[in-house]
Amino acid sequence: PHRRMSAGGQLKYIYGGEYHAYNPDVVASLQAATRSGRQEDYRSFAELVNGRPVTNLRDLLNLRGGKAIPLHEVEPVEAITPRFDTAAMSLGALSPEAHEALAIAMNTIGGRSNSGEGGEDPARYHNNKVSKIKQIASGRFGVTPEYAVNAEELQIKIAQGAKPGEGGQLPGHKVSGIIARLRYAKEGVALISPPPHHDIYSIEDLAQLIFDLKQVNPGAYVSVKLVSEAGVGTVAAGVAKAYADRITIAGYDGGTGASPLTSVKYAGSPWELGLAETQVTLRKNFLRHRVRLQADGGFKTGLDVVKGALLGAESFGFGTAPMIVLGCKYLRICHLNNCATGVATQDETLRKHFKGLPELVINYFRFVAEEVREIMAELGIRRFDDLVGRSDLLEIGKAITEKQAALDLRPLLGNATLENADHNIHQQDRNPPFDRGELAEQIVADARPALEEKIPTRLHYHIQNTHRSIAARLGGEIAKRYGNAGLPDDCIHVELHGTAGQSFGAFSVQGMTLCLHGDANDYVGKAMNGGRIIIAPPENAPYVAAESAIIGNTCLYGATGGMLHAAGRAGERFAVRNSGAIAVIEGAGDHACEYMTGGQVIILGRVGVNFGAGMTGGLAFVRDADGQFPNRVNGELVNVHRIDTESMRGYEVLLKRHIKRHAEWTGSLLAQDLLHNWSRFVAQVWLVVPKAAKLDVLLEEAS
Repeated sequence: PHRRMSAGGQLKYIYGGEYHAYNPDVVASLQAATRSGRQEDYRSFAELVNGRPVTNLRDLLNLRGGKAIPLHEVEPVEAITPRFDTAAMSLGALSPEAHEALAIAMNTIGGRSNSGEGGEDPARYHNNKVSKIKQIASGRFGVTPEYAVNAEELQIKIAQGAKPGEGGQLPGHKVSGIIARLRYAKEGVALISPPPHHDIYSIEDLAQLIFDLKQVNPGAYVSVKLVSEAGVGTVAAGVAKAYADRITIAGYDGGTGASPLTSVKYAGSPWELGLAETQVTLRKNFLRHRVRLQADGGFKTGLDVVKGALLGAESFGFGTAPMIVLGCKYLRICHLNNCATGVATQDETLRKHFKGLPELVINYFRFVAEEVREIMAELGIRRFDDLVGRSDLLEIGKAITEKQAALDLRPLLGNATLENADHNIHQQDRNPPFDRGELAEQIVADARPALEEKIPTRLHYHIQNTHRSIAARLGGEIAKRYGNAGLPDDCIHVELHGTAGQSFGAFSVQGMTLCLHGDANDYVGKAMNGGRIIIAPPENAPYVAAESAIIGNTCLYGATGGMLHAAGRAGERFAVRNSGAIAVIEGAGDHACEYMTGGQVIILGRVGVNFGAGMTGGLAFVRDADGQFPNRVNGELVNVHRIDTESMRGYEVLLKRHIKRHAEWTGSLLAQDLLHNWSRFVAQVWLVVPKAAKLDVLLEEAS
């Protein structure tokens, strides 16, 4: 006879099956507590969580008894709640209502919400709906100068605890009109973040991005989110030396709502391992005093917070719990856009079902903070700072199973035995970079007439390759005052002679013109939103410009607007994740126009392989003088067309306009030659467009 097999409950809760941290009893008790607003109801929830079967490593660690003190001697709830953040969940993954409710709640209690990697509506920037933490992820969706300057903290997400090594994905059915507008993408078209940041291939590259962000918004803290893994302490030491202000260690238990099932079960590591290793490594290398340390991934109760603090964390990220409080039933269907509670959907009908209120989230975090105070009183600790790194207040509990008995948890408590080591907690508010950006500060000072009164200003400087992120500082100052709308066209015109360092023109805004006579390193025009960047060889250069590299790798990464004209070749990954910039260059390396979602790219010389991989928006014109371009394009998502036909006349006119401007602005000899031999040139050009695009609509948008 056939026997019915048990489903097991490994991925979704089944009564009598495998234990789930968010089982229906836990979900119901948490929602009941926050709705009633009674601490006694919260204690029922906390007892369910704190008394559960061993589920996480921290469940094998017990608190040592201390000399108790009266509760009134412990610092108040208001001193503890600012240590709480809501973890990065994008507007796109969450509904606008849920995203805003989290922000309002965190701003009310002095904590901070995290925007996630989907940008943020500018309408929220100057009120209590703002997300104080703005995330910079590999897709750079919605990262603009205005976005960057409206943050208290800018977080670089290296990876996500629940799915390390994978980029984020937003299915097309969740890309609504507002999501497409904020991400500079097309409504209904799926959005993919690359697994790596294409401007971070070394710790030095990370240091450069940190410097970029500190230039565009000097008032913001810069944090780096790492995944808990073996060796993360060494990486964290590098991050501290790269001048980050905060390091987040993300555990495997977070962010599982829309993660692939294989990742939910088999990827990532507990934050306990990564946090303990990071704390010890930073102290051994006398770096701990320079940075703050945060943990996230599965935090639910005050006991979790206290154990995290004892292992070294000063602040804590909560993701799933606040969503549960807002009504989430933990069905793990976030990617399907049919969340019945309106928390994780963009469907307007389902969003009407959203009943979550900021007050519920406020209740939850106050309950957690009060539980933390009660535990501190039992341990005899008055100030939260005095908890941090005190692993001597933890002891290894009794193992119940054979597997638990095989674990050696002593390394988790190794911080307590360190000698001749750094402080347990940060001692300085900031971790300032060695590079003070003197030229950038001089440009801002000289541009005051334009910044304050919009008086046209023309500036001249010599530049060296040690001058990095030139324009980011100025772009940030403009964005603070005028947003992405910027200044009148060409209001600040900067003439530079020499070789620019990395990130030249990053975070440029409308009204800026950067005219460089020389060449530039990597990341030209990164995150630019407006203005012009014009790069031409110096006069009487002894080389052929069109055959020489004039800008480096990964230029226009995440650009959302503006123009770049460079009379020479670019390196690899040109215009990766371009979302709106117009560029004319004279050749490019491999992977050009990768993950592009908008803008126009004109390349007048040879390109490398894998052109247009993941390209879902915008268009490109590529000159194919040797007839090899069809072999170099990645045809998975794009089509190529010739433009020397009557039906494509509009595209020919568009291309000619771009090349005339290129010849005028850069003095390019190649552009002048192509204009003189137009018919021959047009026959060599391929138009590259996304398969989902309609040619007539695309032309109308581009024109």
